[in-house]
Amino acid sequence: MNPKVLIAGIGNVFLGDDGFGVETVRALSAHRLPDGVEVVDFGVRGVHLAYQLLDGYDTLVLVDATARGGAPGTLYLIEAESGAAAGAGPQAAAGPGEGPVLDGHHMSPDTVLALLDALCAGTGATPPRRTLVLGCEPACVEEGIGLSALVAAAVPEAVRMALDLLERPATDEAGAPRRELRRTP
Repeated sequence: MNPKVLIAGIGNVFLGDDGFGVETVRALSAHRLPDGVEVVDFGVRGVHLAYQLLDGYDTLVLVDATARGGAPGTLYLIEAESGAAAGAGPQAAAGPGEGPVLDGHHMSPDTVLALLDALCAGTGATPPRRTLVLGCEPACVEEGIGLSALVAAAVPEAVRMALDLLERPATDEAGAPRRELRRTP
């Protein structure tokens, strides 16, 4: 049986390049995907994403605009740390004994993962074993519909990167999760 994989496009299409994840999963949906792979446009519905992850996925790939200081259109593949390993993260803003601070209109990937950790702790569900972020350096995240030329040009390569992830084993020869950070030139 193939492990379950969720590729989640996130972002706000009304904020220019923040719609990168939505546009990428739309393009990815046109491809034939292996059994057990779901591609979903979550847009700004981060709470829905966290609840869907309770259905039990081995791997989560978040596709999103990711500002890391590179040239606009640069793609990144980043292995996210689990909430426990990440330490402070978004839960640090909550008081003792409280869950993550939530704002349904501003659910960053970190906040979604913190919410997932809280939901798993409360329900006994298991979070994805592996979480990756397939990100693109935005050029403009101001109000407006449509991607900038550089970010739009990166969408086909992002689709290829996602398809490559589905073909490669998620673990190394010793069975440990692969940790990677890749960027396009």
